[in-house]
Amino acid sequence: MSIPLRQQARVAGYILGQKLRGNRRYPLVLMLEPLFRCNLACSGCGKIDYPDLILNRRLSPEECWQAAEECGAPMVAIPGGEPLIHREIEQIVKGLVERRFYVSLCTNALLLEKKLHLFEPSPYLFFSVHLDGLKEHHDKAVDQRGVFEKAVKAIKAAQDKGFRVNVNATIFEGYPAEELADYLDYCTKMGVGISISPGFAYERAPDQAHFLNRRRTKEFFRDVWRIGKTRGSKWNLSHSPIFLDFLLGNQEMLCTPWGMPTRNVFGWQKPCYLLGEGYAKTYAELMETTEWEKYGTGNYEKCADCMAHCGYEPTAANVAFSNPLKMLKLAFTGLRTEGGFAPEIDLSKARPAEEHHERIVSEEMAKLRGDKIAAE
Repeated sequence: MSIPLRQQARVAGYILGQKLRGNRRYPLVLMLEPLFRCNLACSGCGKIDYPDLILNRRLSPEECWQAAEECGAPMVAIPGGEPLIHREIEQIVKGLVERRFYVSLCTNALLLEKKLHLFEPSPYLFFSVHLDGLKEHHDKAVDQRGVFEKAVKAIKAAQDKGFRVNVNATIFEGYPAEELADYLDYCTKMGVGISISPGFAYERAPDQAHFLNRRRTKEFFRDVWRIGKTRGSKWNLSHSPIFLDFLLGNQEMLCTPWGMPTRNVFGWQKPCYLLGEGYAKTYAELMETTEWEKYGTGNYEKCADCMAHCGYEPTAANVAFSNPLKMLKLAFTGLRTEGGFAPEIDLSKARPAEEHHERIVSEEMAKLRGDKIAAE
């Protein structure tokens, strides 16, 4: 595991406190999106399909710090968009670190080497670099040549300056299992932590043909782990064994959408980081007014194939805390790559998908235009 013991202990203590207080729903990681604007346009991304008025919006450092304190999760991930485009990203990160939040600054690394001087190494900060595979695969995924080499160069520069670095890969249909195993070997040798997740089927993503369904996800990751066992690979993965066991289809779990709540330029996103179906003005309003029972695999069509880490790592953390022997057993025995899969969740009663994007964008554009007229 690539997560430092100090950070693991902080999270474990936080979960214990929530359990002792009888809280059923609590966050583990705040997904803080200070902007949607990006300097890449990846074919599998559904996060940047907005008019310029919205893409030009930014959360202020004060809004970011308030969101972290309001939410109270011990960890803050800063995705986007591309956070390093934000002119005040230095202040945002510094303020969060000073408040003792563990910060994961997510980036495609195109600007990372240029902006390293803005940050100071800290046990509370690490960079999470988007790296979907080795050179050919990654450059194809981001639709731009040379990005892989720039990212690797930036990773090494960050490491040389004492920063902790993680890479995160999103997996789509058509990815050869052996190539992913090669990628995991490569990143482990590079000395970075590794996060992997099946791609969520964003309805606004340009490429709709390569999202994995649940059965294919399980088959694929079993293939990858078989290759790893044959090679004797010891990958430096930033995941709990329980989440990985779930990816391989050895156990079934329900997602925990409130485990990684999202704050962005619209507000607090309902119900989770991957689905934007409404917004709340405050974190308390998000928790109190979201109809959680309407979402998740088996409850909603859009959630049918989701096995993304942002929904299921919080579930895995809860399972590990409630049943530590299960966690220890997996750590010692390894992940099963043969035999039957755990029973699938029944999808027959899931409610039909609803369209909210156009409404949300229309309402936000009307508000922005109104604010602009008022300012004039």
